[in-house]
Amino acid sequence: MKFLHLALLLWLATSSVLNAQIQSNLVQRVRPFITDDARVVGARLSQLESWYRQDKETVQQWFLFAFGPNEWLELTLGGVIGAGLVEAELEEFPFVDETTKGFSVGVPLVQTKFLFRGYEANGWPGVSLVIGTFLPYGHGVLQPPGYGAFSFLIVSQSIGEGDAVLIHGNLGMNYLNVEGRNELINTWGIGTQIRTIGGFHLVGELFSGDPYVPGSGVSYQVGFRHFFSDFFQIDGTIGSGIGGKTILPFWFSAGVRIVFDFFSASHSVSTGALRR
Repeated sequence: MKFLHLALLLWLATSSVLNAQIQSNLVQRVRPFITDDARVVGARLSQLESWYRQDKETVQQWFLFAFGPNEWLELTLGGVIGAGLVEAELEEFPFVDETTKGFSVGVPLVQTKFLFRGYEANGWPGVSLVIGTFLPYGHGVLQPPGYGAFSFLIVSQSIGEGDAVLIHGNLGMNYLNVEGRNELINTWGIGTQIRTIGGFHLVGELFSGDPYVPGSGVSYQVGFRHFFSDFFQIDGTIGSGIGGKTILPFWFSAGVRIVFDFFSASHSVSTGALRR
């Protein structure tokens, strides 16, 4: 799994670049950052986002596949594979009802994102809404223990030419149904991306709760995002929990985003700059 990103980089080196018309539709997504941005992938474009995340308790490899049927809608299907690294008391994993050690998988995650208004440099903020669900299928510590759904509103502001500074705010909630019990968990996040030199950006965020992994407390995450082009990006982060009922352990992550135009007229594959 650790060789996946290197293989993708080598493969992309032989790919062609999309035309300027398609480039204007591309976005700067944020995973493995939790705080999302008010943009969608673009009409008839698709993308793969994948990131590796590790802490003292788990290793995780996430995959998200998204498609934009039009300019204002994005459909995403994803999941996670990995493993629990240590035996742990179950109270450390309040949503897990079996051993926390060994191979694990959690699928599927299904998400829809609606774009109400895009954002432009020094203009009005962009606004999006995300609605999604995760189903209780899989094995081990990464398997959701019950049905869950999530939704959150996104507001994004761009400051300076060329999106020199981006600020994103999220506010939403998770609904959980575990063993017949219903629970609502509020989630929020605020994040920023600051362009430095070329395609290199510094990023940071403060958030409470992850829509994909409910139950975590207040946490921070900082790192970088480098855009080789609008079609290929890489990122790296470190983060840790700082408060709340369930405090996340220190983690690090590395991710990649690739945009494709399989469903467009040119049928080419893009190389580019990675995102979130």
